[in-house]
Amino acid sequence: MPKYLFQASYSSEGTKGLLKEGGTQRVTNLEKTLQGIGGRLESFYYAFGDTDVIGVADLPDNVTAAALSLTINASGMGSVKTTVLMTPAEMDQAAQKSISYRAPGR
Repeated sequence: MPKYLFQASYSSEGTKGLLKEGGTQRVTNLEKTLQGIGGRLESFYYAFGDTDVIGVADLPDNVTAAALSLTINASGMGSVKTTVLMTPAEMDQAAQKSISYRAPGR
């Protein structure tokens, strides 16, 4: 199953919800959400700085990952940035794929 890196930042309202529910409950809620869409949470960490949450999840496909990101961002409680992760074997396959390309100006 494809893996995705999530980097999220809480809005002020989202931070108030976190203070009310606690960090562990947020993880439990996310795990339930991911299970409901056929996914699984691999890791979840709170962080300092611009990013409040960093996590890795297995999801069925890019469409599901995009739908999750849209839903979270539309809630107004925070914003999430999603990055598709690739295994070393997938990178090996990409490196072996031949693509005809002409760079601009060449």
